[in-house]
Amino acid sequence: MRAIMLSGGLASLTAGAVWAHAGEQGFVLLLPTDVYIAAGGLTVALTVALLAILPGEFAEQLFRPIGIARLRPSVFARYFTSLAVSALLGWLVWRGLTGPGDPGVNPLPLAIWVVFWIVLVTVQGVVGDVWRWLNPWVGVGVLLRHLTGMRAPLRYPRALGHWPGVLGFLAFSGFLLADPAPADPGRLAVVVGFYWYAMLAGLMLFGPAWLVRAEALTVLMRAYRRMSFLGFSHGCISIGLPGWKIAKGRTVSLGLACFCLILLGSGSFDGINETFLWLGILGLNPLEFPGRSAVISPNILGLILANIALIVVFATALWLGERMAGGRPRALRGLFCLYAPTLLPIALAYHIAHYLTAFLLDGQYVLAAIARALGLSDLTISAGFLNTPGPVKLIWMTQAGAVVAGHVIAILLAHALAMRAGEGRRRAVLGQVPLALFMVAYTVFGLWLLATPRGA
Repeated sequence: MRAIMLSGGLASLTAGAVWAHAGEQGFVLLLPTDVYIAAGGLTVALTVALLAILPGEFAEQLFRPIGIARLRPSVFARYFTSLAVSALLGWLVWRGLTGPGDPGVNPLPLAIWVVFWIVLVTVQGVVGDVWRWLNPWVGVGVLLRHLTGMRAPLRYPRALGHWPGVLGFLAFSGFLLADPAPADPGRLAVVVGFYWYAMLAGLMLFGPAWLVRAEALTVLMRAYRRMSFLGFSHGCISIGLPGWKIAKGRTVSLGLACFCLILLGSGSFDGINETFLWLGILGLNPLEFPGRSAVISPNILGLILANIALIVVFATALWLGERMAGGRPRALRGLFCLYAPTLLPIALAYHIAHYLTAFLLDGQYVLAAIARALGLSDLTISAGFLNTPGPVKLIWMTQAGAVVAGHVIAILLAHALAMRAGEGRRRAVLGQVPLALFMVAYTVFGLWLLATPRGA
């Protein structure tokens, strides 16, 4: 898989990175991927079948957390780490404006696209709520209020809900997928600096509600923290099967439900827009890709249409399931808000699978940058592991395993939520059939995305 986050689309990629991507994908195409794809789809289908015969409480019991220890987090420590991250971000923006133009050397693209977008998002979704400590606006907001004595003059409009966060994440995805050079240090510095100040202004005007509903990255991280195996329950640090906080949590708002689907839809299009299929639709020769500047409008349109299509298909599956279950049908909006978070395991799994190879390669640039900052000898950056069948097969199996595991957890979550809603086992199973078929089909689609030829 190509290291898209550092590419910048045009001349930003080094020859080694391009060659590494081509080598890995070439070996993947030699693997019996059709067998793996069929096995992944069958695994998800068998999970659905097992839920039909196992006791109704089985899925609910799987998501019961286990308390480990009582702990009261230090508010002061949280503000201190937030201020430290804000200072670091300011330095990174300055280096983006004044440092080297090579995104593999300048620390800003490495920090944003590798450390944050690949590593921190993954840790947030798998391990626990690290964003609580690293949010770069919380500490500055508290400090400004303490120094000025000013309180937020406006109340955040309840009618806006999470919709500003939805639009913000779509803009973020559009910048990542359609901008000609998202990894260009100077360009990225302007975008990051402007966004930080804009969100700080919103925080000072509307208070903390702005961050948790309108700031796209905080909404993203708060959504993914519901997936992590570590969390708090009844005042205790607890551990459980990933997604246990979704099983225990309240039904989300319509805006946040759409945000969950847009996470999945945008991540899926992040893979589609590189494929021979997509380039063929655009009438481009995949082996002579003209550059990202030639596909700006098609990629923006594709991103929007991919998310609309996913929302429509998901809503249709829920509507059909409610009709199949019989009885008094519930409102589609309520079903949509109840089951949308069950797609978070799939979105996170795709994020991990899609960027695994980029992490293994671009992570070396991060380590090299840290070594230079500490005055140590330069590290050798190698893509040799992508040019031998053994490591490539291990990477592919890890990616495929993550995708299948994400779908299995999603199905278990959907069943647990159906049982928690008071549905009998028969009604829950019947109502889940269209949604389960949707997830099986998406499993096959996701594995196909990992295996298909790429030309962008």
